[in-house]
Amino acid sequence: MHRPLRLYGRSGETGALEALLTRLRRGEGAALVLTGPPGSGRTALLAHAVAAHRDRGGGPVLHVVGAPDERWVPYSGLHALRCAAGPAPGAPARVPRDGLLTLLRRLGGGRPLLVCVDDAHLWDPDSRAALAFAARRLGPGTPVAVLIAAGDEAGLAGLPALRPGRLDDEAASGLLDRLTGADPTDPVVRDALLREAAGNPGLLTALTARLTPDQLAGRAPLPHPLPGGDEVLAAHADRVGHLPAATRTLLLVAAAAHAHEPEGTGADLALVRRAAASAAVPPAASDLALHTPGGTAGVLRRTGDRVHFAEPLMRRALLHRAPPDRRRAVHALLAGLLPPGYAALIQRACASPGPDAPLAAALEAAAAPPRPHADRATALAHAAALTPDEAARSARWVAAAEEHRLAGDPGRARALLARAAAAPGHGPAHHTRGLLALADGPVPDAHEALLTAAALLAPHDPGRARDALLGAAEAAWAAGDALGYLDALTRIPGDAADRDLAHYRDGMRAVLRGRIGAGHLLLRRCLDSGAREPGALLRAGAAGLVLGDLDAACRAGTRALAAVRASGADALLPQVLEHLAYAELRAGRHARARAHALDGLRAARRTGRPNTAAHLHAVLALAASVEAGARECAAHAEAALAGAAPHGLVQAETLATWATARADLAAGRPAEAAARLDPLVRPGPRRGHFATRMLAVPCYVEASVPAGRAVRDGGAVAEAVAEFAVWATRTTDPQVPAQLARCRALLAPDAEADGRYEEALAHHDRAGGDFEQARTRLLFGSWLRRRRRTREAREPLRDALVGFERCGAPVWAARASGELRAAGAAVEAPGPSGAGAPLAGLTPQQARIARCVAEGATNREVARRLSVSTRTVDHHLRNVFAALGVRSRTELAGLLGNGR
Repeated sequence: MHRPLRLYGRSGETGALEALLTRLRRGEGAALVLTGPPGSGRTALLAHAVAAHRDRGGGPVLHVVGAPDERWVPYSGLHALRCAAGPAPGAPARVPRDGLLTLLRRLGGGRPLLVCVDDAHLWDPDSRAALAFAARRLGPGTPVAVLIAAGDEAGLAGLPALRPGRLDDEAASGLLDRLTGADPTDPVVRDALLREAAGNPGLLTALTARLTPDQLAGRAPLPHPLPGGDEVLAAHADRVGHLPAATRTLLLVAAAAHAHEPEGTGADLALVRRAAASAAVPPAASDLALHTPGGTAGVLRRTGDRVHFAEPLMRRALLHRAPPDRRRAVHALLAGLLPPGYAALIQRACASPGPDAPLAAALEAAAAPPRPHADRATALAHAAALTPDEAARSARWVAAAEEHRLAGDPGRARALLARAAAAPGHGPAHHTRGLLALADGPVPDAHEALLTAAALLAPHDPGRARDALLGAAEAAWAAGDALGYLDALTRIPGDAADRDLAHYRDGMRAVLRGRIGAGHLLLRRCLDSGAREPGALLRAGAAGLVLGDLDAACRAGTRALAAVRASGADALLPQVLEHLAYAELRAGRHARARAHALDGLRAARRTGRPNTAAHLHAVLALAASVEAGARECAAHAEAALAGAAPHGLVQAETLATWATARADLAAGRPAEAAARLDPLVRPGPRRGHFATRMLAVPCYVEASVPAGRAVRDGGAVAEAVAEFAVWATRTTDPQVPAQLARCRALLAPDAEADGRYEEALAHHDRAGGDFEQARTRLLFGSWLRRRRRTREAREPLRDALVGFERCGAPVWAARASGELRAAGAAVEAPGPSGAGAPLAGLTPQQARIARCVAEGATNREVARRLSVSTRTVDHHLRNVFAALGVRSRTELAGLLGNGR
């Protein structure tokens, strides 16, 4: 056996093999059966075990593969094993049935022997029984390991078994990358291969091998169906070839009965029974197949009134293996048993031998509400396949693709678009492609594609043209392109029938052009309209955010979520959850924002919307900067930036950078926070998103003052505050007046700062919101303490600590606690374990300095963070070293857990 290539998605299986080989090296015999369907990677795992055994200087390897032609020849398997062993002194020429264990011990010659039997289900029953008898008696003192790969039907009871599962998406993608080499695979081709393989590595390998480089790269069309899977599918079908003919008929009926059902829901048991009876399948055969494991070797499983195939590929294998006439006859039988409607039409389509224009028209008519989008896509795809006219066929492929997109299946949508021979100027195709790019592609490209689609659609489909322009506006917003956003809105024609859209369009245009009063009046009408459609509710939520009416934005988001879940438009679910999570974050409801963002992230991954996932990671980073601290915040921010950078998602980049800076502030790193935020709030190529950059200004000012930027570059900080003051007049966000007063307090001379802080706190009392109010109290208390007004500082610091604890902000609470201890107040000390334990004997100021130094800060940087002199830091640091028994900054970092 040759050294295998890397295995994907098999860490659990390789771990089990390593455990078996470890026992073998210790002189302990062991056995393991690798079972599972054809193509699941049993042979690759055997090869991996052989390579690992040899790499570690193991003993001999005995390898044999079952032969289909000898399946019923008595003792042929044992004979093959003896032949593979070759000549051995004292070994018998024939292996007696009960002497296999003795033979294996002798063949090892005292060295660890690895015995690999591949396709053991193809051995004759007597040989399998002898192999199982010997394998069950291995143990200490018998340095023989038996590794068996076999199908489920091998019947090797009593032996430890391991069943390799289907590859997950990540593992299958990794395998595909290895199979295709350095040349990039077209995304449509990639989706088609991964979907067709259904997690089976053998099938994925076979399918990929049959495609040309041009087909893999998308330069040539894919064949339909994809070639190369015959061998694996035939091996699946062979697993039930020994069953009675009546049972095989029942299985074929069950496979065909899945055609009109939603994916993964199984088939109707009553329909299968009725069809089986009509096909003259005896009830006894039906009962045997459905109720006893031996009937189908575990192929069919019953769950209530539904039946499922244990292996998804088995259903395809049975339909693939059946002669076309017989397969069509079964579908026709099912169609006759179903009532007129969608299900019967799908079965009739499967039974049709060729194009059928009337049936195609009936299927298109059935693809209408209230049927779910996935069902509509299925009906339209069948209609397209049956349509003789090329133009009509292409239009139906495109319509099916759009329904798959709405159902949250972009892979199938792209595959159907690739099959549509639409003219270059086909508006619906451009529209669907643009919306797919908006979900998973550079948003500037999506913007242009949707503008093109709108121009093509306007003469004959104004409603869809309007939707394309709204998509173009969304793309421009995500890209931070204010002019592009305005342009797309301007192109939306006036429509008296949709006053809500007109109010939104005109209101947003007015606000962005500086006519704030008129714009707010129109957006308020949009917000108060009582809309019910998901798109209108999303626009209402956006209007609420622009107005600063955050409670109304949250209500609109909640209603949009309910509407989307009721409509079944899965493609919209991640976007709605993103809008709702962001509104809740702006309203200070961090825990709820986090919960909805996590739901949205799962939905975005399921429905293929990585752009939405990037925005959701940015929301989660902002929530983590309050609730979880720097590590979790950094993880989400990095994920957001990784998705945002290649696709031009400026809004996600702005939010993620702001989140990281806020986490820096919580950890007492103002210089780092100011450095991150400075490019966002100042003019230049890295300027933040036009609608969200102002949200970061309070953090920028808070970071700039202790970092010294307010002194070195006071003009830039003052300019940012002036712009923020103008923005404050354009929003009704209740937190903004308090944040503005806080910014002015931070920059004010000592004689004015008291009044500014009091002004900010008065605004907070009216607005509410624990987190922002606690931040202002923390800054006010810290300012008082640094001016040696420690008694006055304790009350705002204590209130800040309570506020942070109440809103679930532990890192910020720790910062407030440190300030409170430095002000001389009694605060509960850190617990006996964790990073706080080594500092328990230090004063509050010494502990703060020790933490900063352990994080890598210089004495000058520590002094700037804590607003003390460098000489004070030097003095305290010497005492810290003496108290903790360390001699260097490196030892201090290691003691506090920062030494990596």
